[in-house]
Amino acid sequence: MDQTRRKVLGAGSAGVFAASMPVASAIAQANPIKIGMSMPQTGGLGAGGQSALVAIRMWVDEVNAKGGLLGRKIEFIAYDDQSNPANTPGIYTKLLDVDKVDLLIAPYATVPTAPIMPLVKQRGKLLMGNFSFQVNKTVKHDMWFNNAPWNDADGWAKGFLATGKAAGAKTIAILASDQEFSQNLADGVRALLDKEGIKKVYDQNYPPTTKDFSAMIRAIRAARAEMVFVASYPPDSVAIINSANEIGVGPQVQIMGGGMVGLQFTPVMISLGSKLNGIVNYHTYVPGIKFPGIEDFFKRYTERAKAAKVDELGYYLPPFNYAICQMLEQAINATKSIEDRKLADYMRKNTLNTIVGPVKFDAMGERANEHLVTIQFRGVKDNDQEQFRDTARQVVIHPADDKTGAAIVPYEKARKS
Repeated sequence: MDQTRRKVLGAGSAGVFAASMPVASAIAQANPIKIGMSMPQTGGLGAGGQSALVAIRMWVDEVNAKGGLLGRKIEFIAYDDQSNPANTPGIYTKLLDVDKVDLLIAPYATVPTAPIMPLVKQRGKLLMGNFSFQVNKTVKHDMWFNNAPWNDADGWAKGFLATGKAAGAKTIAILASDQEFSQNLADGVRALLDKEGIKKVYDQNYPPTTKDFSAMIRAIRAARAEMVFVASYPPDSVAIINSANEIGVGPQVQIMGGGMVGLQFTPVMISLGSKLNGIVNYHTYVPGIKFPGIEDFFKRYTERAKAAKVDELGYYLPPFNYAICQMLEQAINATKSIEDRKLADYMRKNTLNTIVGPVKFDAMGERANEHLVTIQFRGVKDNDQEQFRDTARQVVIHPADDKTGAAIVPYEKARKS
């Protein structure tokens, strides 16, 4: 073909393309990709949920500014489940039947997620999990992908138990909320005790509505446990630490904490202040952990969080919720599809690159390459948000690859650190 003919055909093709582009663009914009979820914005989990939504909306705005995915803008729909698991089945039914969403993200946490698992499996929908714990163990949904840095209870317990044993502790007290997450976690710890040569001297479940923990703290003190493992949700975590500081757990306690949700939220950390000192607890990210793109994410997030008047540090849920969206984006771009099955097949077979590191899923949709750290609070002062940007306030004591310091024991000494 000669050059002249190529130019003519090129001009003709351009004319057809130019004529059809506004129509195609209008159709694409009128038919957005809908992503829906419930997220606690009020209630005990509300502080975490509000900050997570800032991160998701940040991703939506960034993707839409680049033209969307598959030539279609993203429409994000979120409802407040009020931290109440009774609300989530109705919300997800509405998302599917009324809002007609294309893709689903699970609510934050185990207890609100568990009730929707049968519905999602029945509808054949992919579900991106959101910091749940073992909700797929019974349902066995093959399109479930839990965005959380843990896999099973070992990830939560081994750092805590190893720290206690290194300090010479041989006995443990377990205090756990009578809810699915806390019970699964506490059961995982209980299963390890014989293997680790640790004797259980106190084991108490409490109703989720419990406000006063003074009797339980006194019982733990009387049992003379050398480790105190707590599996709790945010309001309980605050009340338990307040009681422990007021009453004391005894000089024999080497470490206390373990599975206390809420101690990762900036408002909770500020409210507890110096009472946090000495607590050894799980965490998902603290300053000093290096992930590609994480520091740039936090610069952008902080600006949005300040405007929204939510958690300005956002170390817990926000980067992982942003990562959920990154995983969906990668799968959609790779498969050129939003079909649940195609996306699920891609995510099961491939490593996904995110701002919280590379993510691989196992056959049950849990993290195959878990990355959970155990930290100890040190030198925390009252009423100071900015101190938590300092790597010295939350010292990583496990695992070895992330370690930034050794644990201070016993707990009473660490409290004064």
